[in-house]
Amino acid sequence: MAFMFLRETVRAYRERDPAARSNLEVLLCYPGLHAVLWHRMGHRLWCRGLVLPARMISHLGRFLTGIEIHPAARIGRRLIIDHGMGVVIGETAEIGDDVYLYHQVTLGGTSSARGKRHPTIGNNVIIGAGAKVLGGITVGENARIGANAVVVQAVAANTTVVGIPARPVERRAERKPRFDAYGTPTDCDLDPLVRDLESLRAELSKVEARLARMARQPAAE
Repeated sequence: MAFMFLRETVRAYRERDPAARSNLEVLLCYPGLHAVLWHRMGHRLWCRGLVLPARMISHLGRFLTGIEIHPAARIGRRLIIDHGMGVVIGETAEIGDDVYLYHQVTLGGTSSARGKRHPTIGNNVIIGAGAKVLGGITVGENARIGANAVVVQAVAANTTVVGIPARPVERRAERKPRFDAYGTPTDCDLDPLVRDLESLRAELSKVEARLARMARQPAAE
């Protein structure tokens, strides 16, 4: 099982990262892979009730990789953490298969109460650098979260969100979800706020033109 995990994860890095030139390079030089290996060891201990050893393993992994994953977090297959420094994955976070995270991503909680307080990430999700996904929300399959976005509400499947707070943007329909580097598409308006402001500006221009026409009309006797 461990060999299968390593083989398919290394293959995923090779397929998605053009900088990865060999399997050995991925095994030796990719901290995202190392962080997940440390997490698997810690998670196994955590599930057996060995809380303190699990936390120590997690702390060691953080020290060696710069990536902090709570040992209770549930992580699916073929997770890729690109660059990785500063990634934080909280205790009740759940991550599906084929998820792609960039550096400084936070899957954090918004409550100090016990229970489900961290996000659930669906399969084939990409989360861009610096993005913060906060609370016990769900990010649906094939979703894309742009760099530096702050997500505090659920994201529907096949949706791209950007901005602070994150809001969906319109994209061209595609049969198969494509890979968007950093979760940030280049075929749509990247800032929903700017888009809304432009719409308001257009409406204001129409109102001003109408008022000008009314001002030119002779007053009714």
